[in-house]
Amino acid sequence: MARDRYEHFAERYDLFFGSFDDHDPVIVEFFRALFERHNVRSVLDCACGTGRELHLFHSLGFEVCGSDISEAMLAQAERNLASRGEDVPLARVDFRELGRHYDRKFDAVVCLSSAFFEVPDEAELLKAFSSIHGVLREGGIVVLTSGTSDKTWREKPRFIPEVNRGDFTRLFIVDYLGSGARFNVLDIYHGEAHKDLQVWSITYERVYLRDDLERVLEAADFRELKFFGSYQFQPYDTATSDILIAVAEKWDSRGLSVRVAREMRSREL
Repeated sequence: MARDRYEHFAERYDLFFGSFDDHDPVIVEFFRALFERHNVRSVLDCACGTGRELHLFHSLGFEVCGSDISEAMLAQAERNLASRGEDVPLARVDFRELGRHYDRKFDAVVCLSSAFFEVPDEAELLKAFSSIHGVLREGGIVVLTSGTSDKTWREKPRFIPEVNRGDFTRLFIVDYLGSGARFNVLDIYHGEAHKDLQVWSITYERVYLRDDLERVLEAADFRELKFFGSYQFQPYDTATSDILIAVAEKWDSRGLSVRVAREMRSREL
């Protein structure tokens, strides 16, 4: 595997949040309602990072597994979860190769916080989505989220304040590079006891927007695609939505939705 891009950032990653345990109730309700709607009991977070969403899903009573390509992020996730008494299986796996590690099927696979930007082009994105498709049961769903929407990509804000509390400020400075972008994270410690500046950067060769996701998800044989522009199930609008959420379903081997297949079986009986 390639060099761990998060080696020097994993321990600071959770500074994005006020608390590892402090989940936005709107986001909690979104996943609770979505998973209930699709009869989800088991969830794989295939880019789990430091495990914050694993903690969320575990707290809602789901069976959860986490995988990530970053050894440093997985180590932080293990520390985070262990300190809360949560025993969650974690594995270092490239999300383009999930079938090589998992010989089971999940009800849902999530890939959150723009993690799919990690792949450089649509051919590799198709590998990732096909890999996810392969470890889902029929009727299972994939959930993708991104903080970069068509609107924000069009407006291209350069300076994005992420955190500003007490003695700590985190600022994104974005360099736009054609179809990709470099996100520079500036951590500024300005308390009396600690004054420091730390910088970390990550470059994505390609930023994927709504139409890109639709095209590649369909190529990976997903159906029933839905796009939301908020965690309150507001339909995605390329002109106004600040975030992008995609949900797609794996149909059965005959190319039928689980609902239609169930109706057909009931008629046959």
